[in-house]
Amino acid sequence: MLSGQHYIAGEWLNGPDVFQADSPATGNKLPTKFQHGTEELVDQAVTAAQACAEEFAAMLPAKRAEFLRAIADEIDARGDEITEIGTLESALPAARLTGERGRTVGQLRFFADWIEEGSWFEARIETAQPDRQPLPKPDLRVMNKALGPIGVFGASNFPLAFSTAGGDTASALAAGCPVVFKGHAAHPGTSEVVAKAIEAAVAKTGMPKGVFSLIHGGTRKVGQALVAHPLIKAVGFTGSTGGGRALFDIAVSRPEPIPFYGELGSNNPVFLLPKAMGEKATEIAKGWVGSLTMGVGQFCTNPGLLIAVKGADLDAFVDTAASELGQVGGTAMLTDRVSSAYHDVTDAMSKHGKVTCALKRRDSDGKFEGSPAIFRTTAADWKANPELAEEMFGPAGIIVECDTVDEMIALSATLIGQLTATVHMVDGDSDVAGKLRPALEKCAGRILINGWPTGVEVCHSMVHGGPYPASTDSRSTSVGSLAIKRFIRPVSYQAFPDALLPAAIQDANPLNIPRLVNGKWQMPS
Repeated sequence: MLSGQHYIAGEWLNGPDVFQADSPATGNKLPTKFQHGTEELVDQAVTAAQACAEEFAAMLPAKRAEFLRAIADEIDARGDEITEIGTLESALPAARLTGERGRTVGQLRFFADWIEEGSWFEARIETAQPDRQPLPKPDLRVMNKALGPIGVFGASNFPLAFSTAGGDTASALAAGCPVVFKGHAAHPGTSEVVAKAIEAAVAKTGMPKGVFSLIHGGTRKVGQALVAHPLIKAVGFTGSTGGGRALFDIAVSRPEPIPFYGELGSNNPVFLLPKAMGEKATEIAKGWVGSLTMGVGQFCTNPGLLIAVKGADLDAFVDTAASELGQVGGTAMLTDRVSSAYHDVTDAMSKHGKVTCALKRRDSDGKFEGSPAIFRTTAADWKANPELAEEMFGPAGIIVECDTVDEMIALSATLIGQLTATVHMVDGDSDVAGKLRPALEKCAGRILINGWPTGVEVCHSMVHGGPYPASTDSRSTSVGSLAIKRFIRPVSYQAFPDALLPAAIQDANPLNIPRLVNGKWQMPS
């Protein structure tokens, strides 16, 4: 019962033209016709968001928390419907979508708890010292406030967790910012069902209707218009480096530049240290195979780059990985564009003069399919040929062979920005791992020991971001409670009467939140 319409501030509206999503599993068009977005619809949605922005930001955290929990409940109530349309649009298995839905509603409930706890306000109070010499000190108080309407882009590889009510939307709403969501054309039906869940939550909790809008894609002009709109105050984006960089350039070139929080591309390097390889190369290889092929390699944290010292242990690792991966046939990827890009980059890698194929992608892969591939090169050739660092978004990896441990350490200092970096080690590798750590801290947002980066925990200590091109702002994360910082800014109040202050910094602490008062933390009673 999909309408194919846009959801704009409480109304379901048509556009001037239609498009149809593909079924990656069959290669056929799905039956529902979805409306193209327009610049006029973007303006309508953003104007409605601005109209309610002050009201929404001024709500007590408990009220916004109620809204977030209601969205989660309404998504759960539509769980079977979401899984059904999600599998048709993405070819992802039902179990994967069920798990992703759990993460999506978990994020919403996580942020509901976090805004009620109150630390995110970062409330600080310094009371007046009228007798201070040589000059009196005024009463000064500071707290975080919502930025205003936020533009959010859906990601192709996570139709739920990084989509309509995903992490960017959850953190923006938690901060008190209305959201205008630009849906991804790969899964418009899934976006519509989740938008209906948000619509129900708006009605259930009495939210202003402009607090959320969904505009389907169709052309690049829709996304460009959203980023360029003068009332949008920040943007959350997950996607390709090219597309994200183009939107970033718009965001920072506006008459009023705005923050653009783009998660773009990452190879997620894995360092295989010598002692660990000597003890368990085969075991590590099997773990890599599982991580590399998870979701057909379409995770932003896919470990596509391995760095190791050459020798018999690495040969055993490659033989095991190639044998395991060789049994994996072509599997439907998210879209024909994703599959085509994967074919192009793996074909180019196969033909590269400085690369050898340990496992070649199957030539029989269909339009939407991708099968695993493994490539090998030397550290010298890797450094001399920057194109070898291009992300292969899919189940493919490149292994860089170093002559010595010192060459491995030197190579670590040349890595561009990454979401993650992983070290596989045993106790005997501790000295090497310690020498790697400073370079990995500079290039990655998350560093792992003896694990695999696929799978991101939603918690207070998570960083899902990194230096460019992993993301456009290495100071931020799109996962975890720190994500709320992208959509708030500090405001200082000097010499305000208590009655005119926001509740978070009034003398009586009516929100009962942690606050820094005259340099000492005061915890809630």
